[in-house]
Amino acid sequence: MEPADPAAIATAILEAPGWCRVGITAPGEHLRKQAAKELALSIASSLDAQAAPDRNQLLLPL
Repeated sequence: MEPADPAAIATAILEAPGWCRVGITAPGEHLRKQAAKELALSIASSLDAQAAPDRNQLLLPL
């Protein structure tokens, strides 16, 4: 697995919902944890969407 592109991560952060970007700076620990989880999910889904499978590669079960 190759490392994620920092530019792609930065784009994913900027495209994440605004409340979670602001929420990670909230004074309450519960809201910070919720915001961090949502931000992580948003980044992960954005990076997964960019890693589309190669159509020339055969998909074989493991």
